Amino acid sequence: MPKLIHIIHAAAFITALGVAVAFAGQVNDKTIDVPLPAPAEPGELDGWTVKDWTGRSGIDVVETDAGRALHLVSKGSSSAIYRDMEVDVSEYRYINWKWKVVSLPKGGDVRVKSADDQAAQLYVIFPKWPASVNSRLLGYIWDTSTPAGLSVTSTKMSTTRYVVVESGAKGLGLWHQERRNVYEDFKTLFGDEKLKAGRVSIMIDSDDTNGSAESYITDIYFSKD
Repeated sequence: MPKLIHIIHAAAFITALGVAVAFAGQVNDKTIDVPLPAPAEPGELDGWTVKDWTGRSGIDVVETDAGRALHLVSKGSSSAIYRDMEVDVSEYRYINWKWKVVSLPKGGDVRVKSADDQAAQLYVIFPKWPASVNSRLLGYIWDTSTPAGLSVTSTKMSTTRYVVVESGAKGLGLWHQERRNVYEDFKTLFGDEKLKAGRVSIMIDSDDTNGSAESYITDIYFSKD
């Protein structure tokens, strides 16, 4: 995909983040849930907004052995869903989720612009005016090639930073419970800025490699400990 198109896509992805809505999902003194889309007509995802960059990926809520989960399928496509919410990560420091990757985009590598595809991506987005160019995107990904544990700045947009949580084919087809300290990851990758999270996004893509990918994700929530 040409560089200009990538920049336009990234800008559109974070446009209108300057005003975040109130907490989404159930809130108590320890956790904030990020609810899956509500049951709706086929192809609809109530409570979330769908954004297609290239083609249209399959994104649906399905029943699995782990309960209701978001099912994502990409065939040379790139799509995201997002939900506006406000979370003070200095208080709710951890993001927790469960995911399963079935297939990876062959040759995908977040370090290479022409191969920047991942089967599973979870973003916490921090609005900063002007939102289209300054908002910070912190992405947790399952990459095909980049080793787990590495942190990478996007080759397409410098305000996007990734943490590679899982990598490669090991563990495909199995559920993985994940937990990251968003507060510390943000400080490490962006510095000591005092920003609240304003959006959560889930994405799948295989357009750069023109391949395919499939994944599931569920049980997303922020917690104090």
